[in-house]
Amino acid sequence: MKTHSPRFLAAVDDAKTRIREITAEAVLRHRAAGDLLHVVDVREESEWATAHIQGARHLGKGILERDVEAAFPEPDSPLVLYCGGGFRSALAADALQRMGYTQVWSLQGGWRAWKAAGGPTL
Repeated sequence: MKTHSPRFLAAVDDAKTRIREITAEAVLRHRAAGDLLHVVDVREESEWATAHIQGARHLGKGILERDVEAAFPEPDSPLVLYCGGGFRSALAADALQRMGYTQVWSLQGGWRAWKAAGGPTL
């Protein structure tokens, strides 16, 4: 597993004081109930191409703020963001909240937690 720098971890910890996280199990329950949740993969293109959550949309962290309004014009769109381990998605969730999005969650544990929970992938 990748070791992250202290400043990066401090930025993530700061973002997590302002965002909400959701577990993979909770996302699976919402999906089973038919609740609308847009799952957004904020990882790099190469990570997305290798495998991703079934039904997810790719908006990499590098273009997320630029392209999110075209993809999800309604600021109350329910968005679950994920990355590899939940760090980049926490930063991305914080950014979207600053842009006015009101229903944003970061997937706790990211892609690894999704796979561990047995969530469907492509």
